[in-house]
Amino acid sequence: MKVSVNWLRDYMQIDLPVNELAEKISRTAVEIEGQYQPQGNMKNIVIAKVLSVEEHPDSDHMVITQVDAGEDEPIQIVTGAQNVAVGQTVILAKHGSVIGGGQKIKKGKLRGVASNGMLSALQEIGFDEKVAPKDFEDGIWVFNDVDAAELTPGEDALHVLGMDDDVLETGITPNRADMLSMNGTAWEVAAILDEEPQLPTFDLKESAIATKDLLTAEAPAELAPKYALRVVQGVKITDSPLWLQRRLWTMGIRPINNVVDVTNYMLLMYGQPLHAFDFDSLPSHDLHVRTARVDEKIKTLDDVERTAGEGDLIIAAGETGLMFAGVMGGESTEVTDATVNIVLEGAVFEPKAIRHAARDQNLHSEASQRFERGVNVDDTFTALDHAAALIAELAGGVATAGRLVAQDTPYEQPVVKITAAEINKVLGTQIPDAEISSIFGRLFFPYTLEAGEFTVTIPARRWDISIPADLIEEIARLYGYDNLPATLPTGETTPGKLTAKQTLLRATRHALEGLGLNQAISYVLTTPEKANYFKLHAGVPIQLDYPMSQDRQQTRSSLLTGLLDDVAYNVARNQYNVALYEQGRVFVADGDKNHQPKEIEHLAGVITGDWQERTWAEQAQPADFYALKGIVEKLIENYALVDEVRFVATTEHPEMHPGRTANIFAGEKLLGFIGQIHPVVAKTYKVNATFGFELDLDAIYELGRVKNGYEAITRFPSISRDLAILVDRDASAADLKSVILAAGGQHLHDLELFDVYTGSNVADDKKSLAYSLTFVDHEKTLVDDEINAAVERVTQKLAEEFGAEIR
Repeated sequence: MKVSVNWLRDYMQIDLPVNELAEKISRTAVEIEGQYQPQGNMKNIVIAKVLSVEEHPDSDHMVITQVDAGEDEPIQIVTGAQNVAVGQTVILAKHGSVIGGGQKIKKGKLRGVASNGMLSALQEIGFDEKVAPKDFEDGIWVFNDVDAAELTPGEDALHVLGMDDDVLETGITPNRADMLSMNGTAWEVAAILDEEPQLPTFDLKESAIATKDLLTAEAPAELAPKYALRVVQGVKITDSPLWLQRRLWTMGIRPINNVVDVTNYMLLMYGQPLHAFDFDSLPSHDLHVRTARVDEKIKTLDDVERTAGEGDLIIAAGETGLMFAGVMGGESTEVTDATVNIVLEGAVFEPKAIRHAARDQNLHSEASQRFERGVNVDDTFTALDHAAALIAELAGGVATAGRLVAQDTPYEQPVVKITAAEINKVLGTQIPDAEISSIFGRLFFPYTLEAGEFTVTIPARRWDISIPADLIEEIARLYGYDNLPATLPTGETTPGKLTAKQTLLRATRHALEGLGLNQAISYVLTTPEKANYFKLHAGVPIQLDYPMSQDRQQTRSSLLTGLLDDVAYNVARNQYNVALYEQGRVFVADGDKNHQPKEIEHLAGVITGDWQERTWAEQAQPADFYALKGIVEKLIENYALVDEVRFVATTEHPEMHPGRTANIFAGEKLLGFIGQIHPVVAKTYKVNATFGFELDLDAIYELGRVKNGYEAITRFPSISRDLAILVDRDASAADLKSVILAAGGQHLHDLELFDVYTGSNVADDKKSLAYSLTFVDHEKTLVDDEINAAVERVTQKLAEEFGAEIR
C-alpha cells in the first residue's frame, strides 16, 4: 500500500526525516518496499493562466497562446492541445525545465513560430495513465474554476499537485491488514513514535426525510455480519476538489467524480470499502444480500457481462442482481453525471465468500483485498456516515435521517491474559511491568494489572491479535528486536545425517549431472489433457477446485509432461540441444475424495537435438534411443540392484513411439519406461525428435541392492573369443545377451556386442551379430579346452533358443 507522509502528518507531529521514519516502520511493523517523491528530478514547472489563443499561420492543429506565468511579460507557447482556451489555469513547463522521464524543455520554433516552453498534461509530468483523470487523457490538464481561484500564476505546480509529497510503499503481510488504511497506519506509527493519533472528525447534517421510508434492506448474518445504507439526495456530480484528487492520485487511485472519489477516500482512510448506487436507477428499493442464482448474469463497471458462480455473493434489488458484493459494482446502477440521488452501502461481508467470488470472476479489487483480509468492524458505520457528510458537502446534497441497518452483529472484543514472566521467558529478556504497561499504552490497548497479571482488551482495529503469543510479538516489536539478547541454543547436539532414501536421491542427481543432464524443476500442476500423459500408475489426476489458471488445473501423473514443456520453451528460443532431468513427486488418486492421493517419487529425463556437438575431429551425434539407454543403464548400474535389469520392447504407452519404446524391469518388477516421444505428441509440443525416460524411484528404493565391496584385480590373464551369429531380425539383443551370460558359465566376465550387420550375403529376414566374450579365472590361468567348452555351450543354447547359426 502507498502511504502519503503529508497525509500521515495530519494525524500526528512527525519531526524525524522520512528515511528514518521508513527505517523505524520497517524494523517494527512491515517492510518498506519503496520510498520516493513523485516529482523525482523534475523542476521549473509552474502554474500559468491562458491570456490569449490564436490560430497558427502554418498549421491546422496547433495554436499560439500567451500565458501569464507570474513574470513581467506574458510567455508565448505554441501547443497542439485541442482543449486549450482563454481563461484556463494550466501547467507550464518553462524553458529549461525538466519533465517526466528526465526530458528537458527548451525554447524553439514550431512551424516558424517561437515557443518558450510547453503546456503539459499530467502524463507528461510523471502521472501514470491509470491514475490521470480520464477527462484529460487527450489534452493538457486544466484546473477547475474553484481550485484555479486559489492558485497564483508562477506558483510551483509540482507542489500544487502534491508531487513533492513523500510516499512510502508498505509491504502488507496477511496478518497486518489493519495497515491497509491511513487510520490503521497512523495507529501503528503513533505507537512507534509514542504519539497519540488525531483521527478525522466530521459533521453530518440530516434532512427530515427518514432513510427507512425510502428503502428496505435484508442481510443474513452469515453472509454480511454488518450491513447498512444511507441516502444522499440532491447531489450534483462534478470533479472533486483538488485536495481530494491530490490525495487519491498520490495513493495510486484515479479520481472519477465527487461521489465515487469520496467512497475511495473512505477506503483509504478507514480501510472500509463503500459502494454508491444511483437511487433512481434501482429496479427496486428493496435491497438484499444473497448468493447467486444458477447462471445469473451481471454486467460490472468494467463493461464486462459476467456469469455468477455458485456461492458468489450478490447485492440484489428485488429480483434483479446488481453487483458482486464486496468485489465490483454493476453498470446498471453506476453513478453518472445525471445522478441526483445516491444510496451509500457500508458492510462487512463474509471473507471466504468474497475470496470465492474474486477468484471465480478473476476480479481482485481494492475492496475485495480488504474484505478478504478483514476490516475494522467498529469503523464500518462510521465510514458510512463520514462519506454521507462529505458527499453532502462536496456535491451539494443532503443526507436523509438515520441509517437503514439491515444487520449489526455484535463484535466481542478478545480479552487476553499474560504475565511479565511469560513474556520474558519467551523473549529471553527482563522487561519490567512498567515498561510492558508503557507499550500497551502506546498501542492504546486497554489493560489492567493485578497480582502481576495483565488483562488486555484488544480493540476491533487489531483483529490479528487473539492469544498471548500475539501480545508477546507486540511487546517484542515495540521493545525493539535489536534490544533482544542474543543467546546460543542449549542442549545436546547431534550430527546431521542423510537417510538412505535421501542418499539415493542425492546420488541420482549427481550421477545424471555427471552424465551430462541438467536439473529442471517444473510445475506440479498442469492441464487436464497433459495430466493423463505418460502414466505409469493406474489412477486419476486430482482436480483443483480453484485453479490459478487454465494451464494449472490438475496434478501431474508424470514428470515427462513438465520436461517437454521445458524443452519446448528452450526450442522456442533457438536452444535446440537440450538434456534435462527432474526428480519429484507425481500424484495418483483413486477417484474417492475421502481418500488421500498417493505421492510417488519419480525420476525422468529427456534429450533432444545433438547429444554430442560437432568438433574439429568429429561430426555431431544426434540424440537417439541408444544414447539415452546408455545413460539409464549407467544410472541403474550405480544402484547395484540384486535383480537383473531388463529392457523389454512395448507398445503400451500411447504417448511413446510404438517401435522405439521399452519397459524397464528389475526381475519381474516394473521400474519405468524409456523411448522416443511419439511424433504426434512431439508435434503438439512443437519440438523435434525427443527421447525420454521415467522411473519409479520408490519402487527402486524398495529393491534389494548389492553392498559395495572391493574386488581384487586378478593376477591371471583374460582370454577373449569373438562369436558371430546369424539370427532372425526380430530377435531381441537383450534376450540374446541374457542367454549368452547364463550359458557362458562362471568364468564369463564380460560380454560386448561390437557389430550388427544386415545387407548383402544376409537374408532379408536375418541379421548378423558379433559378440566379444571375455573369460577370466581369479584362481588360475584358463586353458583353451575350458574356453572352447564354454563357447560350445553358448552356441548350442543360442541354436536351441533362437535357431542361431554360427558364421
